Amino acid sequence: MLMKISHLHVSYGTIRAIHDLSLEVNDGEILSIIGANGAGKSTLLKTLTGLLRAESGDIWYDGLRINRKRPDKLVQMGICMVPEGRRVFPDLTVKENLELGAYTVLRRHLRQELFDLALHTFPRLKERLDQHAGTLSGGEQQMLAVGRALMGNPRLLLLDEPSMGLSPIITKEIFSLIRTINAERGISMMLVEQNAHMALEHSHRTYVLETGRIVMEGASAAVKCDPAVIEAYLGFDTE
Repeated sequence: MLMKISHLHVSYGTIRAIHDLSLEVNDGEILSIIGANGAGKSTLLKTLTGLLRAESGDIWYDGLRINRKRPDKLVQMGICMVPEGRRVFPDLTVKENLELGAYTVLRRHLRQELFDLALHTFPRLKERLDQHAGTLSGGEQQMLAVGRALMGNPRLLLLDEPSMGLSPIITKEIFSLIRTINAERGISMMLVEQNAHMALEHSHRTYVLETGRIVMEGASAAVKCDPAVIEAYLGFDTE
């Protein structure tokens, strides 16, 4: 087990966003979190990266309690996030964006290895290294956001709505690349996604989150066939 979350509560002022949430991330797996808008998915990721502080509960990562770690320290420990909306630096080049992802990586040889990995995984970026990130297409910016996270040398990659704003064809390409990274590099992933079809298709296990609470969990193939999930998130055509 790489990460364990126990009885987590997170609030925005007087509003409770996460209620007594417990889950586990196994080493080498893709774990998906599905749920409607406002379910608490992005709040969970912000808490795991130190951007929000839990009101109570425990977050354990690689055997260490990380509740009060700063975001930069968590990145150094191998927890990297691809944020919702990509959040690339539009006035910097593709190369500069990638290099910023490795700001906690001190060994020059490792930085070069990670840079080569990002370009091998996303060859389209290699063709655009000197291009400003703001001029890329939405799909290319998403590739850049994932590549930038890979530059942090992650053991756990958190992906917040990677399909947002992308066409179905580009979404399939991004998810295929995510699976390739997981399979070839063994990087554990937590995938937060409103596109339940894609999340369930490309993950090993799934938790269903509603109003800040886990209401279902299991192997993604089993969750995909659950009548309540079909009705709420998939419609009646599960192909």
